[in-house]
Amino acid sequence: MFSILLVEDSDEDYMAFTRALRDTVVSLPRCTRGEEALDYLHGRGRFAAPAHAPRPALVLLDLNLPGMDGRELLTMIKSDEHLKSIPVVIVTTSHNPRDVEWCYQHGANSYQVKAIGYDQFRDAMRRLVEYWLTVCVLPTTTDRKRPTG
Repeated sequence: MFSILLVEDSDEDYMAFTRALRDTVVSLPRCTRGEEALDYLHGRGRFAAPAHAPRPALVLLDLNLPGMDGRELLTMIKSDEHLKSIPVVIVTTSHNPRDVEWCYQHGANSYQVKAIGYDQFRDAMRRLVEYWLTVCVLPTTTDRKRPTG
């Protein structure tokens, strides 16, 4: 089973993600803040046990988060030697071309605008997961050690 880390503060959007991916072979741990996502990725605090925070095959990242926003988190992930190989897909409501450009310039692997209707959202999320987890060849994660720090 693949693990996809969802960094999303909206409960409504989280429920839409879980419904959309319900019949897939992924676990979908969620962090609601950038700082919490870093703890997850580094195995700190409540995520210290590897079973509670398996290394994700993919990160789905919302840009607008409380505290450390998605832009800052993206920069930190992509500048960390132990984390930068994890694909990060921005999934946001922003259509702003500056956001798109900024995210790609700072290492985002993909940028997707959240569809408004649930059926379109579900179909887009399933295609996204299918692409990243079955079409793409991802770095091996099973024998990688978690970063310390």
